[in-house]
Amino acid sequence: MAKRGGFPGGMGMPGNMNNLMKQAQKMQKQMEENQKALEEKEFTAAAGGGAVEVTVSGKKEVTKVKLAEEVVDPDDVEMLEDLIMAATNEALRKMEAETQAVMSKLTGGLGGGFPF
Repeated sequence: MAKRGGFPGGMGMPGNMNNLMKQAQKMQKQMEENQKALEEKEFTAAAGGGAVEVTVSGKKEVTKVKLAEEVVDPDDVEMLEDLIMAATNEALRKMEAETQAVMSKLTGGLGGGFPF
């Protein structure tokens, strides 16, 4: 007479589920540690041949703006604004790229997550 319900192998499933949960918890801890490390890093980018330099943190906060004296022209504020914006956006792109690379490496390219 066949068993009703359950999975083949009897108690094998709860053990596998337990291992899966342990792996998920380990991955969660590693992700938290990597996130903290990324938040403490700084990313710098320049625009205008180095005339404007912007540094952002892994928390997406601008931490430093450095301007070359010659770029501060009261008659051309718009150019300075554009250079600051370009440098800031590039620094943020660098931070995002590193974040993606670290998380992708950690998850082994799981991408969409778990299949359930």
